[in-house]
Amino acid sequence: MAAVAFFPFTFVDVPGVACVFTSRRGGVSEPPHDSANLSFEVGDDPDAVRENRRLIHDRLGLSGWCECRQIHGDVMHFDPAPLGPEAEAQLEGDGLTTAAPGVGLVIKTADCQPILLAHRLGGYVAGLHAGWRGNRMNFPGSGVARFCEKYGLDPADVYAVRGPSLSPAMAEFVNFDKEFGPEFRQYFDPATHTVDLWRMTRDQLMEAGVPEAQIFGMDLCTMGLEDTFFSYRQACASPVRQTGRQAGIIWIRRD
Repeated sequence: MAAVAFFPFTFVDVPGVACVFTSRRGGVSEPPHDSANLSFEVGDDPDAVRENRRLIHDRLGLSGWCECRQIHGDVMHFDPAPLGPEAEAQLEGDGLTTAAPGVGLVIKTADCQPILLAHRLGGYVAGLHAGWRGNRMNFPGSGVARFCEKYGLDPADVYAVRGPSLSPAMAEFVNFDKEFGPEFRQYFDPATHTVDLWRMTRDQLMEAGVPEAQIFGMDLCTMGLEDTFFSYRQACASPVRQTGRQAGIIWIRRD
């Protein structure tokens, strides 16, 4: 058994909040979910998933675990009751918030963007799951707006980080006109049929009022780094067509 490897991220101006982005390395799952799959919903051995989740939960020192059964929409859950890492998700949606210290908000991905939000004073955090459908409906922007509305925050005091996800070079959309439409043409490269989802997310966050200097990105491509991350697109190009999920996790540090 090996500890689940992750990439930490720190909002320098918000020391009371912690973030990590897990990888596929470590853990106990067998192929094709090797090795640190954190999702019960992809056909992996449930006992292996529980062990992987316990490993990361305990290593991070979390007091609880919150996640959704993600559905590529814009439903958010505010201050949901945390469960243990062994429990399967009870909520459907793609956004979570909390003001409770120690509670990890878990956004599972395998090419989609995990977007983690923190308020300047460190008392409120949120996590958003944004695939291309989430970008098309401007979930990064509406997620910020609802996060701020819930707690009475100014978006100018929000910090955001986008985790490892499908890079602009790999985000091919051969049916761009049908899937996105002309209002997103500025993000589309017709020569390669690729869409810059990273820039789209940054712009949507900025339009919601988050200052550009407070928006960060971990420019690591899940499809291009298949030994490090799970990639749904990479799996769909293989005979197996199954893969696991890593996660972006954000929490308020406990004193």
